[in-house]
Amino acid sequence: MAILRLTHVGICVADLPRSLHFYRDLLGFQFRSEIKVQGEPSNTLLQLPAVDLHAVYLERDGTRIELLDYPSPGVVGNDAPRAMNARGLTHLSLRVDDLARTLEHLRAAGVTILEASRIDIPAFEAAAVFICDPDGTRIELVQAPGDPEAPPGVTSDE
Repeated sequence: MAILRLTHVGICVADLPRSLHFYRDLLGFQFRSEIKVQGEPSNTLLQLPAVDLHAVYLERDGTRIELLDYPSPGVVGNDAPRAMNARGLTHLSLRVDDLARTLEHLRAAGVTILEASRIDIPAFEAAAVFICDPDGTRIELVQAPGDPEAPPGVTSDE
């Protein structure tokens, strides 16, 4: 038995067009595919009644996310940011080249910026802050020189 690879991270959304705009148009994820499913076997797999699901797959830097829109049975919860110590997935993280410019662009687009989370470390030319997607999922934006974890040929200046 072998786990072969990570395929995607699922994010339940309340308004698919709004979330597509956020992830695709503001954060640079690219559309890959989409599916629509209803009833069985999805009801059993997802452990939800009367499933009507529209899932859109987006990818960036080799990471694929799945936006899950449930016309039925609908979505639960609110758009308040989850506490970082709440169980489950806490956030996504993106590297940025210029945090101030990135925040200016996102602020103009109406994105929620958790200003109180911002840190600046001038000695390392580093900074970070959390923003929220339209449904309250936290996204960490990190500015730091160099990126030792970047794929070959990719620099933090790109």
